[in-house]
Amino acid sequence: MNPPPIPTAEPRDAAFAEREYNNRARVPAHPQYFARWERDSDFVRRTLVGHVNLHYGPDPRHRVDLFPARESSHLLVFIHGGYWRSLDKSLFAWLASSWVAAGVGVALINYRLCPQVSIEEIVHDAIAGTNWIVANAGRYGMGSEHILLSGHSAGGHLTAALLAAPKGALLFDTARIVGGVVISGICDFAPLRLYSFNSDFKLDEASIARLNLYDKPQVIDAPLVIAAGGAESGEFQRQARLLAHAWKANVNALQVVPSLDHFNIVDTFAERGQPLYEASLALFPPRPPL
Repeated sequence: MNPPPIPTAEPRDAAFAEREYNNRARVPAHPQYFARWERDSDFVRRTLVGHVNLHYGPDPRHRVDLFPARESSHLLVFIHGGYWRSLDKSLFAWLASSWVAAGVGVALINYRLCPQVSIEEIVHDAIAGTNWIVANAGRYGMGSEHILLSGHSAGGHLTAALLAAPKGALLFDTARIVGGVVISGICDFAPLRLYSFNSDFKLDEASIARLNLYDKPQVIDAPLVIAAGGAESGEFQRQARLLAHAWKANVNALQVVPSLDHFNIVDTFAERGQPLYEASLALFPPRPPL
């Protein structure tokens, strides 16, 4: 018997949206995470072979960072969060350390931000950045025969949007995509229309219908790991369950990880032994011995 569908939200009021979707207010310690990520990323850029701020388009934010893994065909593409309106790939170079050590090259994508552009335009940036990475990885000593798409928060949505992109949008053989990892992402945009950040998003009924993913097919047939923190709001947990239900045919794992909030769940994506890291790494085929 199939489980009942996870309900979409019935938007209540602005106070509900603010309480459920304002992650920085829910986690007062978030500046400490940002400071640690920045410090650790600076260290990784100093100690790991990398190629930073490579252009994939004309805008100053059309940039990618690449961290190759030696003689590897495995590539992790990671898209940062920040509610489509803040943060930067440079804050997440620390992720590369454990993944490169495991034989997986890492690519970090920047994109333009709201309100200068719409979320739909940011989806186009994620597509363009991914296309550029796959086309140019070999120039920088990176393999891309096996590609894992991943992202957190806004980046989780963008990861899912890549997997739902129309056929032909990704300009490479999508059979090379071994999976997707959606961490604390959004697939139901209706509640965000009541959230204060909609002054930047400028969502209306038409754009919400276009952006929603729970009612659209997963075009790229690849296995998924979907995760949220057990200390995140009920809405973020619902969003994870909703996408997992919508795309259940391909879900390898749905993890609602106890005690983790919207920020420290990202740490577990780079920590060996953590369920999120291990489930994500397992999406790659085994590497042959060097």
